[in-house]
Amino acid sequence: MKSEKASTEPSYSLAELCVFADLPPRTVRYYVQIGLVDRPEGETRAARYGPRHLEQLLLIKKWTTAGVSLERIRELLRGEQAPIPPRPRAVGSVEVCSHLTVADGIEVVIEPGRAGLSPEQVRRLVKGIMGVFAQVSGGVRLEQDKSNN
Repeated sequence: MKSEKASTEPSYSLAELCVFADLPPRTVRYYVQIGLVDRPEGETRAARYGPRHLEQLLLIKKWTTAGVSLERIRELLRGEQAPIPPRPRAVGSVEVCSHLTVADGIEVVIEPGRAGLSPEQVRRLVKGIMGVFAQVSGGVRLEQDKSNN
């Protein structure tokens, strides 16, 4: 027995769904075949698609247009966090970078805006990098001192 919700929701044929999603039928069938889109109600020409199918197709279309792989889209449809696509750099745009000179020959470039770091987070990152370098270089210097004696 069908639920009340199913009977009040609109349903679409494959052709109608393809018009709404602006995708070819072959692509929709492929997405169903590989499990990105739920299987329709019914089989062959009698198959019916609902709003959920349309929503899935529109998300897939949005993400593929943004360059997201089908495997990653599968993960996203399962509820994983959506990726934040990097903003393309526009011609003439200005970006502020911090250059941290750790030692001669070691420089770290930090782009806080692109990395999504607050000024406090940048300060903590710099402090952490310098602390790790002190540990690493201190150990190297001790070994060099021992080998020189």
